[in-house]
Amino acid sequence: MRPVIRQVVPKLHAPEASILGDARRAEPRGEDAHRAFLSRIPAFRAIEQGPPTRPLPWPGSLRIAAFNTERLKDRPAVRHLMSRAGADIALLSEVDLGMARSGNTHNIRDLIAGTGEGYLYGVEFVELDLGDREEIRAHAGEHNACSLHGNAIVSALGLEAPHLIPLEENGLWFSGFKGTQRRIGGRIALAARVSGAPAPLWIVSTHLESKSDSADRRAQIQALLRALDTIAPHEPCVIGGDFNTKALPRGEDDRDLLLSAPERDEPLFADLRDAGFEWQHANLALPTQTPGPTNKHEPPFGKLDWLVVRGLAAANPQVVPARDGEGRAVSDHEMITVDVSFW
Repeated sequence: MRPVIRQVVPKLHAPEASILGDARRAEPRGEDAHRAFLSRIPAFRAIEQGPPTRPLPWPGSLRIAAFNTERLKDRPAVRHLMSRAGADIALLSEVDLGMARSGNTHNIRDLIAGTGEGYLYGVEFVELDLGDREEIRAHAGEHNACSLHGNAIVSALGLEAPHLIPLEENGLWFSGFKGTQRRIGGRIALAARVSGAPAPLWIVSTHLESKSDSADRRAQIQALLRALDTIAPHEPCVIGGDFNTKALPRGEDDRDLLLSAPERDEPLFADLRDAGFEWQHANLALPTQTPGPTNKHEPPFGKLDWLVVRGLAAANPQVVPARDGEGRAVSDHEMITVDVSFW
């Protein structure tokens, strides 16, 4: 697996068309074949950073939001959600860059345009086609400008010492699912330290795998925690994102278990606890999955999205309905927020 990545660039470039063509024609199975293509794409070895226009001073406490943006197709609606939540820092997953399905734009730059905010962006996957079956049908005949998909952190505060932490790169998506959505890459975490904080404070945006099981998700969290042991040993930290904790109970009668004993069904929480993280004061025992814009999911819905904290006081957790100003669904996940401060 790649080592932790520290290289920062002002712009990530699209993979060479010849590499993507070779990958599409390659046998779509085998970790060695996948790893060879991953090593040929420079975008997997750097973090794109756009600093804020005038970084804000330390505000005394932070409101952190985590949100699976569903490709970040609807930038105005996500901007509306971030403003409504009052987020000082937004941890975003499923962020496209140069994908036909979301307008072939630099979505994260569009999102922050005119706000003075800055961002970090790390590539999770290079997409080899237009997306899932519905996206392929809707965008037939179109082409991706960059084919990048990943995680981001957005804030008007300064962010320093960016790190991209690979969590796995076993090529699970290289063959695609149901004949579509072939990808190069693997799940990642994007970490940075907040400039101007009275003590080191790390912010981590991550997205765990959706097509595997609780053991695989645990292995990904363990990879993240090993990296944090080196980057930020025992230092205050917030990790947030779509953990895809699909093994957790979904019935209303079991909701108390979501916060009191999630490790019973998702062992990754035992590892987080051992590393000093807590979630009881940073989350509500409510589902965060939704039907989404296309009625993709049906009830009962799960709690898939989490914020976990270490070395900080957490208060006022909220679930922010992921709807635009007209009440239309923006994503198949709700946004979650929490207020954090030093003790």
